[in-house]
Amino acid sequence: MRVLVIGGSAFLGRAIVSEALARGHEVTTFNRGQSYPDVPGVEAVHGDRESEADLDRLVEGRRWDIVVDTSAYVPRVAGRSARRLSGLADTYAFISTVSAVRGFPAERATDESGLWDCAPDAGPEDGEYGVLKAGCERAVEQGFEGNTLIIQPGLILGPYENVARLPWWLTRIERGGKVLAPGDPSVAMQLIDARDIAIFTLDQAEKGVSDRFMVTGPAGNTTFGEWLELCRQATGSDAEFVWVDDRFLLDHEVGVWMELPLWAPAAPEMANFWTISTAKAEAAGLRCRTVAETVRDTWEWLRDIPVGERVFGRKNVHGIAPGKEAAILADWAAR
Repeated sequence: MRVLVIGGSAFLGRAIVSEALARGHEVTTFNRGQSYPDVPGVEAVHGDRESEADLDRLVEGRRWDIVVDTSAYVPRVAGRSARRLSGLADTYAFISTVSAVRGFPAERATDESGLWDCAPDAGPEDGEYGVLKAGCERAVEQGFEGNTLIIQPGLILGPYENVARLPWWLTRIERGGKVLAPGDPSVAMQLIDARDIAIFTLDQAEKGVSDRFMVTGPAGNTTFGEWLELCRQATGSDAEFVWVDDRFLLDHEVGVWMELPLWAPAAPEMANFWTISTAKAEAAGLRCRTVAETVRDTWEWLRDIPVGERVFGRKNVHGIAPGKEAAILADWAAR
C-alpha cells in the first residue's frame, strides 16, 4: 500500500514508518526535517503542515491508501490537514491520546467514555494537551471524507523514546550507587511499546477500519519495582534502590512525574492512570510484548549514545539533579 505518515521521524512515528516499510509499503513522510533524520527508505517531503503552500506541494501528483497523522496537537491544524487530504486517501488514522477521554485519569477510561469538550476549530490557547487532542479527533472525523481511525494510546515506551522517561531511568541506573526510588514498589503500571501501537494501527488501517480504540498494555503488566529491576538487569548495574515514601518526597519538593519519571503520589486526580480498558483493542487484535523486551531493546538503542549526548525530553527535561537526589537520600537515612 501507499502510506503517508505526517511526522514519521521520531519515536512513535518512526515506529510506524519502520513497520510500514517492513510490510513492503511505499512510505511518504511529511515533516519539517528539523528535529530527527528521516528513516532510510521513505520518500521524504519536508514542509510545515500549517503552510497551505507546503500542503499543496505534498499532495501534488500523489495519492495514498493510508494517512497516519502522528503530530497534530491543535484542532484547527489537524482539521486543515484532514480536509486537504480528503479524497486523496481511503483511511486517515489519527494518533490521539487516552488523555482526550473526559474525566481521565481521575475516572477510569473505558470504551463507553466520552471526550473532553473542545471545538474542532480550537486554537492552542483553548485548552491543555488532552482537551486539545479531543478537539483534534473531532476535526479529523469532520474534515476527512473516508475511514477515520482514532488511536488513543496510554503511556508509551520503547526505542527512540524522545520523551525520555525510560531513557532517563536507564541512564541513572547505569551510573549505579544508591538510587532514589519513589513511593511504593508494588504500584501496578500499564505500559505499551511504540512498536506494538504501530503494528495495531497499521493492521486496522490496512483493513479500512473506521473506529476508535484505546491502545495500551494490559493493566498490571508490571509494577514500579519490577520495572526498575528490569532496568538494573538490562544495564548490568550495581544500583541499590532506596524506596522513599510519597510524603517525604513531596515535603522535599520533588517534582511529580518530571523529576522522577512516571512517579505520581496516590491522589484522587490520578486514581485511574493505570486502569485503562483495553478490551475493545484486544478483541480487534492488539497484542503487547513484555515490558522486559521493551526495556532491553530501549537499552540496546540507548547504550551506543554517549551519556553527554542523551536528551531527556523533547519539550520538558526529565530527571532529578544528582545533588538533590543525594541530599534527599541523606535526609531519608537520617530520619
